Amino acid sequence: MTDVGGITAEQLRSYIERIERLEEEKAAIAADVREVYAEAKSNGFDVKIMRQVLRLRKLDHDDRSEQEALLDLYKRALGMAESI
Repeated sequence: MTDVGGITAEQLRSYIERIERLEEEKAAIAADVREVYAEAKSNGFDVKIMRQVLRLRKLDHDDRSEQEALLDLYKRALGMAESI
Protein backbone atom coordinates (compact mmCIF):
# COMPACT_ATOMS: atom_id res chain seq x y z
CA MET A 1 0.00 0.00 0.00
CA THR A 2 1.10 3.50 -0.72
CA ASP A 3 1.63 5.64 2.35
CA VAL A 4 1.26 9.40 1.83
CA GLY A 5 1.64 11.61 4.86
CA GLY A 6 0.87 8.76 7.27
CA ILE A 7 -2.37 7.74 5.48
CA THR A 8 -2.54 4.73 3.26
CA ALA A 9 -4.10 5.03 -0.17
CA GLU A 10 -6.68 2.42 0.86
CA GLN A 11 -7.76 4.47 3.88
CA LEU A 12 -8.10 7.56 1.71
CA ARG A 13 -10.10 5.66 -0.91
CA SER A 14 -12.39 4.33 1.83
CA TYR A 15 -13.06 7.82 3.18
CA ILE A 16 -13.72 9.22 -0.29
CA GLU A 17 -16.11 6.39 -1.18
CA ARG A 18 -18.01 6.78 2.10
CA ILE A 19 -18.39 10.51 1.49
CA GLU A 20 -19.57 9.86 -2.06
CA ARG A 21 -22.25 7.44 -0.80
CA LEU A 22 -23.40 9.93 1.82
CA GLU A 23 -23.57 12.71 -0.78
CA GLU A 24 -25.76 10.47 -2.97
CA GLU A 25 -28.04 9.74 0.00
CA LYS A 26 -28.20 13.46 0.81
CA ALA A 27 -29.26 14.24 -2.77
CA ALA A 28 -31.96 11.55 -2.64
CA ILE A 29 -33.28 12.92 0.66
CA ALA A 30 -33.32 16.47 -0.75
CA ALA A 31 -35.40 15.20 -3.68
CA ASP A 32 -37.80 13.51 -1.25
CA VAL A 33 -38.17 16.76 0.71
CA ARG A 34 -38.93 18.68 -2.51
CA GLU A 35 -41.62 16.12 -3.33
CA VAL A 36 -43.25 16.58 0.09
CA TYR A 37 -43.25 20.37 -0.36
CA ALA A 38 -44.78 19.96 -3.82
CA GLU A 39 -47.47 17.68 -2.40
CA ALA A 40 -48.24 20.16 0.38
CA LYS A 41 -48.42 23.01 -2.14
CA SER A 42 -50.81 21.05 -4.34
CA ASN A 43 -53.04 20.61 -1.28
CA GLY A 44 -53.19 24.37 -0.71
CA PHE A 45 -50.46 24.89 1.88
CA ASP A 46 -48.11 27.87 1.67
CA VAL A 47 -44.64 26.34 1.34
CA LYS A 48 -42.85 29.55 2.31
CA ILE A 49 -44.73 29.62 5.62
CA MET A 50 -44.08 25.91 6.15
CA ARG A 51 -40.33 26.58 5.79
CA GLN A 52 -40.58 29.36 8.39
CA VAL A 53 -42.43 27.05 10.79
CA LEU A 54 -39.78 24.36 10.34
CA ARG A 55 -37.04 26.90 11.02
CA LEU A 56 -38.81 28.04 14.19
CA ARG A 57 -39.39 24.48 15.40
CA LYS A 58 -35.62 23.88 15.32
CA LEU A 59 -35.12 26.63 17.91
CA ASP A 60 -35.51 26.05 21.61
CA HIS A 61 -38.30 27.89 23.40
CA ASP A 62 -36.10 30.71 24.73
CA ASP A 63 -34.47 31.44 21.36
CA ARG A 64 -37.85 31.37 19.63
CA SER A 65 -39.37 33.74 22.21
CA GLU A 66 -36.42 36.12 21.86
CA GLN A 67 -36.74 36.18 18.06
CA GLU A 68 -40.49 36.76 18.23
CA ALA A 69 -40.02 39.60 20.75
CA LEU A 70 -37.37 41.26 18.59
CA LEU A 71 -39.53 40.90 15.48
CA ASP A 72 -42.46 42.48 17.32
CA LEU A 73 -40.22 45.32 18.57
CA TYR A 74 -38.90 46.02 15.06
CA LYS A 75 -42.40 45.90 13.56
CA ARG A 76 -43.69 48.38 16.15
CA ALA A 77 -40.70 50.68 15.53
CA LEU A 78 -41.55 50.69 11.82
CA GLY A 79 -45.29 51.12 12.37
CA MET A 80 -46.05 47.65 11.10
CA ALA A 81 -47.50 46.18 14.32
CA GLU A 82 -51.10 45.06 14.36
CA SER A 83 -53.50 47.23 16.30
CA ILE A 84 -55.43 45.40 18.99
